[in-house]
Amino acid sequence: MSALAQLSKFIDRFNTFIGYLCAFFVFSMVIVVFTVVVLRYGFNIGFIWMQEVYVWLHSFVFMLGAGFTYLANEHVRIDVFYREASKKYKATVDLFGNIILLLPFLYIIWNYSYPFVYRSFLMGEVSREAGGMPALYILKSAILWFCLVLFLQLVSNVIKSILTLSNYHLSDNKS
Repeated sequence: MSALAQLSKFIDRFNTFIGYLCAFFVFSMVIVVFTVVVLRYGFNIGFIWMQEVYVWLHSFVFMLGAGFTYLANEHVRIDVFYREASKKYKATVDLFGNIILLLPFLYIIWNYSYPFVYRSFLMGEVSREAGGMPALYILKSAILWFCLVLFLQLVSNVIKSILTLSNYHLSDNKS
C-alpha cells in the first residue's frame, strides 16, 4: 500500500504545482486586462493579440485548475448526506463517484475533443482575427490538459478512498 500512497502524494504535489501555476496565470491575466483597458481608453490603442492573451489565460486557469480544485475539494457537491457522514461512507461515495461518474465523463470529453485538437495541430491553426494569437491549437489543447489533470486527481482520490476503506492511513507512511 505504501507505493499507492506515494503515487497519490506525487499526483497531489503535481496538481498543487499546476494550481500555483494557475495563480500566476490569474495574476498575469489581471495585468494584461489592466494594460488593455489603459491602452484602449487612455490612449485609444488596441491590440487583438493582447485581448486574446487574457482569454487564453482565463481558459487555462479554468481548464488546468480543475485538478487542483478537485484536490482541494472545492468542486461543486451536494452535501446533504455527505457532510456529516463517516470517513468510510465518504470514501465509498467518492470511490463510486469517481469511477461511475467522473471517469466516463473524462473519457467522453477526451474521446470527442482529441480529434478536434489533433486536427488543429495538423493545420497549424491560428486565430481568425487579423493580428490575433498564433498557435490556436495550444489553446484548444487545454481541453486535453483538463482531462489529464482531472484524471490524475481522480487516480489519487481513488487511491485515497481505497486506502481509507482498507484502514491504511496516509500519515502512517512518513517517508
